[in-house]
Amino acid sequence: MKTTTLLIFSLLFSLNLFGQQENKQIVRLAKLVIDSAQLESYNAFLKDEIEASVSLEPGVLTLYAVAEKDRPSHITILEIYADEEAYRKHIQTPHFIKYKNGTRDMIRSLELIDTTPLVPGMKIK
Repeated sequence: MKTTTLLIFSLLFSLNLFGQQENKQIVRLAKLVIDSAQLESYNAFLKDEIEASVSLEPGVLTLYAVAEKDRPSHITILEIYADEEAYRKHIQTPHFIKYKNGTRDMIRSLELIDTTPLVPGMKIK
């Protein structure tokens, strides 16, 4: 009986049902407006940067970019990093620096919005 109780407690604790565990993830929306004449080039830089980041950096949990249907030069990127250290490492990688330098003159506006996940334990499939 004691072993069963301990097992259930351990399971509930690992499922975070006894209180909110501190979530150290960095979750951000990047809202960009791209020069429409350079959109194709921008998208190529973005694709390379996202693919490299997700495959090479364990601390980059999600980078998911979407463009508005009626305004394809308006792009939103969902960024999820394991923690602040993962984000700091990310912005120092060669692929991010290549993206940043290569797209500098293509970006008309950039807004970074830090967010608070409403269901922090939810996994993206």
